Amino acid sequence: MDIQYINLTEGKAEEIFFLWNKEIGDNFPMRKELLRQNTFEDVNVLLEGSWIAIDTKNDRTVGFIVSKIWKEDMECLKIKKGVGHIQVILVDHDYRNKGIGSELLKRAEKALNEAAVKTVLLGQDPWHYFPGIPSEFEKTREWFERRGYVNYGEEYDMYCDLSKKNEVILPDLLDVKFKLLDLAEKYKFLSFLKKNFPGRWEYEAIHYFKRGGEGREFVVAEKNGEIIGFCRINDINSPFIAQNVYWAPLFNKELGGIGPLGIDKKERGKGLGLAIVQAGMYFLYNRGIRNVVIDWTELVDFYSRLECKIWKKYTVYKKELK
Repeated sequence: MDIQYINLTEGKAEEIFFLWNKEIGDNFPMRKELLRQNTFEDVNVLLEGSWIAIDTKNDRTVGFIVSKIWKEDMECLKIKKGVGHIQVILVDHDYRNKGIGSELLKRAEKALNEAAVKTVLLGQDPWHYFPGIPSEFEKTREWFERRGYVNYGEEYDMYCDLSKKNEVILPDLLDVKFKLLDLAEKYKFLSFLKKNFPGRWEYEAIHYFKRGGEGREFVVAEKNGEIIGFCRINDINSPFIAQNVYWAPLFNKELGGIGPLGIDKKERGKGLGLAIVQAGMYFLYNRGIRNVVIDWTELVDFYSRLECKIWKKYTVYKKELK
């Protein structure tokens, strides 16, 4: 068997799309537009660490790996220096146990090391697919552990069935107003995030507006005219495919998403977190959406209070490069 390794190229996107759905599409159905958005259009892809394995005899893509570093020169990303990511690694099951995955990972880690990465995370990349290794893939977890990756926790996706509710009511608090963000409040909102939640959430909001977002994906809590909290909501009309609706093809009816959310630290402890999630549910419910997913969270007990249940589980891994 003659395996050739080439750098990631969009010319192989169709074959990668086919391989993904052949191997893991039953649990995580890939869409061409999602693959393009999260892998081929992301400027943070480290091309030197992203490879495709080809069986030259059959001219067949049999594996690939995508690695990333935070390349964009943005103030909110300074905390990401020295961190790299393996977005995905996948090998055709007919070609496993032949050293292909090990070779792909070795090439990715070499490139990440040369890019001054100290800590490699599995998933959690900008425009990620997963926050860790899905619980379905036990052998994958064992494979990475043998290669020096360390388990440091669990994350969850949760599901809320709004069809069981006769109605969802917008919370009514004496001095707090819940509403959808108006585009005219864009810079006011970004300032709120920069002050209270600098980093990834700010980064994602900046890209949201760059891609034509007009505010309908953000529920805000206002007090005395000032934003004191927010909750992101997503649906089929959002300006890009958001994290909590990645796996929408698993549902017969439209899927909506909730999260992230955050409350100004001066206003915490007053029940505003649950209230703003309920507000998010209210706006999705009134768009006719009954299936809702909350992605990448540890707050199982918190969301359980709104009758949400664990849907998917992930184990998070990292490796310190020498």
